[in-house]
Amino acid sequence: LIQGASDPQELLQASRGPAMSSNLAALAIARLAHLAGKQRLDTESIRGDPRFQQLLDTVDAQISQVWNAPLVQLLRSLPALGLARGGRQARSVEQEVLWRLRRLPLRQLVQLAEHLAGQGHDGLLLPEVLRKLELRWTELDGTRTVVTLMAKVGHLSPALMERLEDKALELAEQFDPDELRRVVLALALQQRRCVPLLRALSYHLLQKPAELPLPVLTDLLFAYSKLSFQQPQVLHRLSLELQPHLGALSPAQVSRCARSFASLRWLSRPLAEAIAQYSLDNTQKLSITQLCGILVSFARLNFQPSSSEEFFSMVHEQLQGQEQQLDTHLLTDAVWSLCVLQQARPPHLRHVLCPEFQARLRGDTSPRAQSSWLKLLHINATARLEAPGYQGPFLPPEALAGDRDKDREKATPLQRGLREALLGALGGPDLIRHDVSTVYGWDIDAEVVLDSDNKPLPVRDFTAPHLPHSEGTKPLPPGARRVAVLRWEFPQFSSRGRELLGRGSMARRHLRAAGFLLAEVS
Repeated sequence: LIQGASDPQELLQASRGPAMSSNLAALAIARLAHLAGKQRLDTESIRGDPRFQQLLDTVDAQISQVWNAPLVQLLRSLPALGLARGGRQARSVEQEVLWRLRRLPLRQLVQLAEHLAGQGHDGLLLPEVLRKLELRWTELDGTRTVVTLMAKVGHLSPALMERLEDKALELAEQFDPDELRRVVLALALQQRRCVPLLRALSYHLLQKPAELPLPVLTDLLFAYSKLSFQQPQVLHRLSLELQPHLGALSPAQVSRCARSFASLRWLSRPLAEAIAQYSLDNTQKLSITQLCGILVSFARLNFQPSSSEEFFSMVHEQLQGQEQQLDTHLLTDAVWSLCVLQQARPPHLRHVLCPEFQARLRGDTSPRAQSSWLKLLHINATARLEAPGYQGPFLPPEALAGDRDKDREKATPLQRGLREALLGALGGPDLIRHDVSTVYGWDIDAEVVLDSDNKPLPVRDFTAPHLPHSEGTKPLPPGARRVAVLRWEFPQFSSRGRELLGRGSMARRHLRAAGFLLAEVS
């Protein structure tokens, strides 16, 4: 009668018999909660019914005789019926569950953990449930259980999450695409870059023959970006399968996909072209923030669309008149991106280089502000070196000086080897200037001056317009040249990463325009 009841009144009427045990009463309350949720009923009328109170009293009087499964259901049902978590009945049920934790099957422990974590439980029960799961993790045997725990409970217990990662590694071959998505997303949201597990999941993802659903594509891309985990074959597949569905995505999703590929330094030209065309086709739907996200992504990847003139005309049109409304950092990013792609116009340069705009960033020591200030230096260099008709304003000389937070003590092996090689080849420390911070916002690993016969000269004897304060006073001799040694290191990325960096392209242009010959090592 309890299981077959389709109406709360029918259920309450069936529960009036004198033979109602505490176990059946618990089942009846669970069924009531199910019907109330399914039919969206007012729980206040149920709570006020004397027959419901009789059910609660029956359970409370003989709670030790309630079986495990109905007891767990009862714990989940009382809050759904509007009973206060701190009330007498709820506390009684929680205490009974706490006493029985050691005897509960693993499946019911998982249900408990999922429910308590979802309710934001702050009592003693949830920590005890997590401890029991940590001790019994070897009993986990199903992919659904592992995925559920990782997604909903793992963030509450790092020790349990480590065990779950080990179990997921064992079960990786059995995950379907949606389970793969949920596992990788759980790792990303918890900032757990478990490389062995990510490699295994990537391998088994590539073995899935069917086309991946759109939510799987977008969530995997977001997760790989969040974890800075670049797997070329996976990214190639994601970009290939995402391109035909681009029109079905919202502007926010397209902007997020573009930013994700850019942060992974992965350029799929057909997909990037499709994103540019999407932007042109949906100009009215794109917010200025979303458009700037796409623009910054193109700049980071040094990508120029084939419809470059049309695309950038649209960007300029959308930015026009919006400078005052845009966030300081967002506007800086947008103008910097236009400079990277050689599309900046004098009005944009004037707006971000004026003293009023600079004042917004002064005194702010946050990482975001420091990044924006460095970009202002790059924009200022573009205005001086690549905008012949631009008359100002420029950043003041005092703003071009200062240490840009370089960590000189933690030199990389390549950096140490480069210093030793240059010292041995040139013959003396006075012939090299190391760790040069230029007024253009670019740091040079080493600077050398060579005469017309390619012999090194004392670098500190000569004027240095690229420095905030020049040490020397002599002009360069006729035929002499400055050489800037640039070091590129991409420990996590493919060898073509250097060509994909828009900022690297901008650095080369600026330094060449300033009269440097470039020597690059990687």
